[in-house]
Amino acid sequence: MIEYENLKLLNAPFQDEINEAIIRVAKSGWFILGQELEKFEAEFAAFNGNKYCIGVASGLDALTLSLKYYNFSEGMEVIVPSNTYIATVLSIIQNGLKPVLVEPSMDTYNIDPVKIKEKITKNTCAVLVVHLYGRPCDMEPIVEICNVNNLVLIEDCAQAHGAKYNQKNVGTFGHVNAFSFYPTKNLGALGDAGAVVTDDPNIADKIRKLRNYGSSVKYYNEFVGMNSRLDEIQAAILSVKLKHLSKINQHKKELFQIYETGLSSMFIKPLPDDHKIYQVHHIYPIRSFHREKLRSYLLDNGIKTEIHYPVPPHKQRALNDYKTGDWGRVVGSYPIAEEIHETELSLPISFIHSKSEIERVVELLNRWQN
Repeated sequence: MIEYENLKLLNAPFQDEINEAIIRVAKSGWFILGQELEKFEAEFAAFNGNKYCIGVASGLDALTLSLKYYNFSEGMEVIVPSNTYIATVLSIIQNGLKPVLVEPSMDTYNIDPVKIKEKITKNTCAVLVVHLYGRPCDMEPIVEICNVNNLVLIEDCAQAHGAKYNQKNVGTFGHVNAFSFYPTKNLGALGDAGAVVTDDPNIADKIRKLRNYGSSVKYYNEFVGMNSRLDEIQAAILSVKLKHLSKINQHKKELFQIYETGLSSMFIKPLPDDHKIYQVHHIYPIRSFHREKLRSYLLDNGIKTEIHYPVPPHKQRALNDYKTGDWGRVVGSYPIAEEIHETELSLPISFIHSKSEIERVVELLNRWQN
C-alpha cells in the first residue's frame, strides 16, 4: 500500500533531534512564551525574509489575528478566493467582516487578479489571498490593485512554506501574513501551530499582545485579545524541522517532476514552475471528471489519495446563515470553484515517498481506462 501520508514515517528521520528538543524543554520548566519560541520566531523570520515572526496556536488564529489587528468596522468586506479551505473564510467572519468570494483561475487554482477588481466596493477593506497547494498567487497585479485602492493585503501561506514569486518568498508581499504548521504541512509541528509574519513593527507589537490576552505585562491588558500562543515544545520541534525544510521541498519537487514528465495527458495536471513561480508542492492536485471511479481504481490497486476539498465554502452548511440579508454578497454562482472541488484528486507527494513509489502511481494512472 502506498499511503497518501504517514506522519510517523514523515518525522522518523528527525526523531532523535525532536526527542532532544522535547526533553530540553521539559527539563527547562518553562513552557509558554520562552526562549524556544523566541529562537524559532527569529529563525523563521530570517528564513522567510521577514523582520518579525509571531508564533501563535494555529493557522486559523494567525489569519484571525492578522485581521483583528486592523479593527475594521463591522460589516466591512474582505475579498477571498471562492475555492479556499474554510479556515480562510472563518477568520473573516470571526472578525465581524463579510467574505466576498472571487473565482480562481482554472489554470493555477489561485485567485484571479482580474476578477478581484470586479468585486471592489466602497466597503472593501482588504484582500486575503491564498497560495493554494503550494503555488504562489500572481502577486504583482494583486499588490498593484491593493495599492491603487488603498486596501490591506494579507497572504494565507498555510500551504506554501518556502514558495517564491519573482524570487521573493510568499509572506513578504502582504502587510501581514499567516502560516500554518499543522503536522501535514511541508513545515509541520507535532500538533497545532501557526505564525504571523510582517515587516511592520507596530503590527508585530500589537499581535504579540493580542495573542496573549491583549497583554505584554502580566495582569495588565491593553486590548481585547486571545489566548493563542505557540508553546515552547512545538516551537522547539519547528526549529528542528526548519533546518530540513529545503530538503523536504526539494524532494517534493523531484516527485512533482516524475508526475510532470510521466503522467498521461488524459488527466488535468497542475502547471509547472515558470520564470516567476517557484512552488513547493504541498499537494499534487490532478483533475478528472471521473474522480470517484479513478479514486476507487487507485485504492483497489494499493494507492491512497485525498480530496482538497470536497465542498467549496459557499456550499458549506456553516455558511447558510451568511447567505442572506446583509451577508448577501456570499450568495452567488461560483462555477469555477465548484468544478475544481468536484474534480480535484490529490496524489501522494510526501517526503515519505520514494521516486519508485511515485513511478508506480504514474504507471497505474496511465493504465486506467474509464
